[in-house]
Amino acid sequence: MALQCGIVGLPNVGKSTLFNCLSNAKAQAANFPFCTIEPNVGVITVPDDRLTKLAELVKPNKVQPNTIEIVDIAGLVKGASKGEGLGNQFLGNIRATNAIIHVLRCFDDGNVIHVDGSVDPIRDREIIDTELQLKDLDTVDKRIQKVEKMAKTGGDKDAKRTYEILTLVKSHLESGKSIRTVALSQDDFDFIEDLGLLTQKPVMYVCNVDEASVITGNKYVDLVKANVADENAEVLVISAKIESEIAELESYEERQEFLADLGLTESGVNKLIRAAYKLLNLYTYFTAGVQEVRAWTITKGFTAPQAAGVIHTDFEKGFIRAEVIKYNDFVTLGSENACKDAGKLGVEGKTYVVEDGDIMHFRFNV
Repeated sequence: MALQCGIVGLPNVGKSTLFNCLSNAKAQAANFPFCTIEPNVGVITVPDDRLTKLAELVKPNKVQPNTIEIVDIAGLVKGASKGEGLGNQFLGNIRATNAIIHVLRCFDDGNVIHVDGSVDPIRDREIIDTELQLKDLDTVDKRIQKVEKMAKTGGDKDAKRTYEILTLVKSHLESGKSIRTVALSQDDFDFIEDLGLLTQKPVMYVCNVDEASVITGNKYVDLVKANVADENAEVLVISAKIESEIAELESYEERQEFLADLGLTESGVNKLIRAAYKLLNLYTYFTAGVQEVRAWTITKGFTAPQAAGVIHTDFEKGFIRAEVIKYNDFVTLGSENACKDAGKLGVEGKTYVVEDGDIMHFRFNV
């Protein structure tokens, strides 16, 4: 599933440095604005201790983790919604992603230039949010012009409901709020889904801090948390400088020792990847055999046939049943055979909704 999170932020907030740490695809990270011109795409392995544990038990020939795509998108300035700077390109690249990782500078350093001359993560956030909101407002206005006449003069119920929703969304945008915070049901959102509205995308805020603030946070982090409280968005605290130092270490042992010296249990990058996976509304199920133990990515709410289709479309077309073992049962009992003997292997049909961590085997006939 080629789902993407786009990393956004003003120039020189640390987003390209974070991207470098996330991916082997190196984005140029330099101390000047717009050093990232084309979006860089990295395929990122999702850390999952469950996969490691299954591999220890099964001892397969191969282990295959989940991946997601992270896109480093060029920096943005005021006026992007009107095409200023790299505006049109930036907005087009954002539209192609499924979720947004918004990096905010939350550290003081006179040696790192800020495009606006001072450190203010709330201002920085509002600059980008305003440009995205203005672009959405333009998109909504154009659609209103198309449906207004049908909604007011015709008997088209869908057109009337669409017009009502668009009018509400327009008012919300004009008040300086993003669409993700508007009080609409999923059924309502379905009426405007084809618009690809930018501020409807789920968002996570990453506060890039100095080394001293990575555990406790700082005044800037506190301001961000208070400012985004109405969005119910996750706020992660990461030091891009620390992450870049970790990335330079050769071995796992060296990295763990480095983290321990800082009082950390895991890298910020690992936390960021898992949070991005969650932001995309994704679940993991596993297949476990001697040839391969593998993690598979599905969208939350997938049924067993849909999950089977992720492996191959024939699996979904010819789906007969799914044999399901819960992860905790597998780990407790130690093997598939032990789970069968204990009655912990369930046989599920087409309506079964896959749970995160399920270990599955599909029966199909094409």
